[in-house]
Amino acid sequence: MKDVAACGFYILLFDVVLCSALWAGRLLLQCSSCGGLAAAWAFGAVKWVCLHVFTLLLTEGKPQAVLRRLVALLCLLSPVLESGQILKKPPLEPHSGPSPDLNMLLLVPVSSLLACVVWEKGLSGSGKKKVDKLNTGQLLMRTLELFRPEALYLVAAFGFLIVAVISDTFIPLYQGKVIDMLGGQVLHSSFGSAIGWLALASLGSVVFSGLRGGTFMWTLARLNKRLKGLLFQSLLQQEIQFFGENNPGSLASRLHQDVDRMGRTVALNANAAVRSTVKACLMLVVMLSLSWELTLLTCIEMPLLAVLQNKYITLMKELKEKIQDCHAENQDLVSQTISGIRTVRRFKAEEGELRRYQEAVGRMCSLKRRSGIYSIVFCFIRRLLTLGIKILMLVQARTLISSGRLSIGSLVSFLLYQKPMTMNLREILHCYEDTVSTVGVISKVFGYLDRTPKSKQEGELAPEKLEGRVVFQNVTFSYPSAPDKPVLKSVSVELQPGKMTALVGVSGSGKTSCVSLLKRLYEPQEGQILLDGEPLHHYKHKYLHRKVALVSQNPVLFSGSLRYNIEYGLKDCTAEKVKETAEKVKAHDFISEMENEYDTDVGESGGKLSEGQKQCIAVIRALVRDPQVIILDEATSKLDVNAQYDVLQEVLARGRTVLVVAHQLKTVEKADHIIFMEKGVIVEEGTHDQLMAKRGRYHRLKEELFSESS
Repeated sequence: MKDVAACGFYILLFDVVLCSALWAGRLLLQCSSCGGLAAAWAFGAVKWVCLHVFTLLLTEGKPQAVLRRLVALLCLLSPVLESGQILKKPPLEPHSGPSPDLNMLLLVPVSSLLACVVWEKGLSGSGKKKVDKLNTGQLLMRTLELFRPEALYLVAAFGFLIVAVISDTFIPLYQGKVIDMLGGQVLHSSFGSAIGWLALASLGSVVFSGLRGGTFMWTLARLNKRLKGLLFQSLLQQEIQFFGENNPGSLASRLHQDVDRMGRTVALNANAAVRSTVKACLMLVVMLSLSWELTLLTCIEMPLLAVLQNKYITLMKELKEKIQDCHAENQDLVSQTISGIRTVRRFKAEEGELRRYQEAVGRMCSLKRRSGIYSIVFCFIRRLLTLGIKILMLVQARTLISSGRLSIGSLVSFLLYQKPMTMNLREILHCYEDTVSTVGVISKVFGYLDRTPKSKQEGELAPEKLEGRVVFQNVTFSYPSAPDKPVLKSVSVELQPGKMTALVGVSGSGKTSCVSLLKRLYEPQEGQILLDGEPLHHYKHKYLHRKVALVSQNPVLFSGSLRYNIEYGLKDCTAEKVKETAEKVKAHDFISEMENEYDTDVGESGGKLSEGQKQCIAVIRALVRDPQVIILDEATSKLDVNAQYDVLQEVLARGRTVLVVAHQLKTVEKADHIIFMEKGVIVEEGTHDQLMAKRGRYHRLKEELFSESS
């Protein structure tokens, strides 16, 4: 930091030498004109080259950011000040260039130094949370790239913004001119012209501000719509493991609240930052043209207030964290006492618990008292500083008015600019802090957008004819949440077309895991699952899930009509096909008895239907897809015997491959092949009669179920 301070001092000294040399040269050459506005900016450009080269030499080619900002300010403030003085003079009065005034010579370096100090100290925060500037810049640039389809709207919005800001900036200036005209002898035409320009500026401010706001909101709405669509699409493509690792509520919050905040922060902060920056620059030019002395006092007030406020925010932030910790401690104390009230009563510890709670509340009151003291001291110092600067300004203004260098109207205009100028600078700081604080949210959203599913990419196979032969080849699988605990161990089994295979076993034996792998909700760690001799991931995603259908014990129905739930995910399903499938499983009768038949709303999660009706709808939803492999996971447990028979008859038709997971052995007995699993391993397999003859695990399970039912 000392090296930076030394380099900054040498840069300021070199700037003073450059300006002194320029003025000395002009005095020696007796040059009365510097070429006006163009020459002022040309000198700024030349000075930037000189200072930039000097800075590179000082820092060995690696200048710090604060030094680059200091050089930019030193080169920009001079032409801005010159522009204000040139624009202030009447058109016919020639401008003789900047006069060699010591005050003017020190104004630019002092203002530049104060601005850099405010930026480094007033915006750096407590230093506890350092943001990766490169990463922040990249994230913000990516966010801005999302606005590319709305580029035309943004150009229009920023155009309206600039016109509105220019109009708004000139309102106080013409108000001051009107006041001067009211106090003196002026021509009626001049007064009318001033009033006309004032009205025009006011009208332009109102109209273009409204257009700017409306265009920005329209652009933001379009961005949110597109970004939410992209994020939801990315979430839908993730593997099932992802949804197990992330809370659904958290994902929903990312989709709605974080996307809204992300778009609002970037769009509205860009709007506010550009508006405030342009307005502050224009106001600074006008204020300098009115009185550079009063402007210097204003520039002194702003950094002092910024540093004071930053210190206050740092102290209050630490104090609020302590208050939050104390609040959580109090809640925990009350919760423990109430939940353990029986223990408190048995040991007669009511007074002790009350004393502990009062002590905790006392600590919180002490922290809040300290917070109040900080607020009082901050407000007192801030108002005292503001009042002191205002007194100095009024004293200086009296001197300027007495000498004829400032009119009363110009003073009124300056005072009307002063408060908005401060507010604009605060708005710029707020936009910066708010944008930086949202970087974490933006990073999360882009993290989900960029996330690649861990499951294998889908293939291209979609054969017109599928036999439906399924083969598990030495499949070993463990869930991502417990990778060291395999739930399937070298499982090898074949499901033949036209036959029903049943998986039997106690809970935790691996039956559901086999179903999840066959539906490709997960990928096995070892081995593979083949469908007609091809691995599952070689098939197209939609094709695979249409040809391999699952009916679970507790089917998920969505809010909407029966038809919507039956046709869910299908685009080419006709009403005739839905009706035909319902008739085959004898479900058309109870659907026809409903008020709106197939258009009847099922309610949230199918709450208006019975459990048996929901299972019937799930069976229809599976069969309407014409699957070649169908999985029944306790799918008919809520149906009566006749309904179960109708479902099985339709499922076994057309030579389908059927996999049944059931605890009801009456259903299992009808299977062509029974597989008994235990702890992820196939223990026994065969027909019902073969397994009963072995008198092994399957026989024991049947005997246990029979004894329980009897």
